Amino acid sequence: MAGVRQRLVALGLLISGSTLDAQTRPLPDQEPFIAETRKHLQTDSALQSSYVYVETRRELKLDKDGRTRGESVKVVESYPGLPGEERWERRIAEDGRPVPPEELARQDRERQQRANEMVQRLARDSAKELARQARELEKTGRERDDALSDIENVFEIRMLGRERVEEHDTIAFLLTPRRNAKPRTRVGDQIRHFSVRAWVSENDHELVKLEAEGIDDLKSGLGVLARLHKGARLSFLRRKVNGEVWLPAVVSYHGSARVGLLFTLRRSGTSEFSGYRKYSVDTVEGFRTPK
Repeated sequence: MAGVRQRLVALGLLISGSTLDAQTRPLPDQEPFIAETRKHLQTDSALQSSYVYVETRRELKLDKDGRTRGESVKVVESYPGLPGEERWERRIAEDGRPVPPEELARQDRERQQRANEMVQRLARDSAKELARQARELEKTGRERDDALSDIENVFEIRMLGRERVEEHDTIAFLLTPRRNAKPRTRVGDQIRHFSVRAWVSENDHELVKLEAEGIDDLKSGLGVLARLHKGARLSFLRRKVNGEVWLPAVVSYHGSARVGLLFTLRRSGTSEFSGYRKYSVDTVEGFRTPK
């Protein structure tokens, strides 16, 4: 489900408004508004790339009647990754218990070792290493652009009107999969199984909120054959941080998936993002393990 969650982030196509006065104003023209919004669309991982933050992940294991069978809570500090690599996560608490100091030290040593290895690669052949990093960035940007293009290929997009979301004026959109859509990307092939509502800030042209619901089953490769069932729900909420950038605040999901031929996983969960800070060499000292 995590892979589907990350890919759906590309669905940010919306807008703003909603006070008594706003309801009487004409809505903006849809096509120019979407075109302007697209200029602002980036994956959340790109937007977070210069920030450190704390992520609290809660996951519920559910039985077939929707009752909770178990719960896990993990808290991590998330740091920008080394060039060309994923973010580094430093696990600091699990199920209400702080991670022991010796485990924190082990994580830090592993991180330092990876950093030293990259420094050594740069020292041996800086041109080769920098070229590799540039290729990774180019590939990521190309995949992002292709996925964004597939959104308009896959969905009929309809402007619904102005709504107020967390003190922000937004414009709501409904994204309905086209019956005969022919996606050109893997992301497009996945998102066509979802009906989506999205809310975009009218002033900033930034995605504020998104809700998606599975309208049919979705096959997914999770190391084994798996099928995400119809009715799976996913939502995103983003907030403006330091008055400069919209970043993830809460991501939630609920659904079930058939794994292989033997069993069904039923899960519900949330990820909450807090403590955003611009990354710097002394940022590492700025966190305390949450109570």
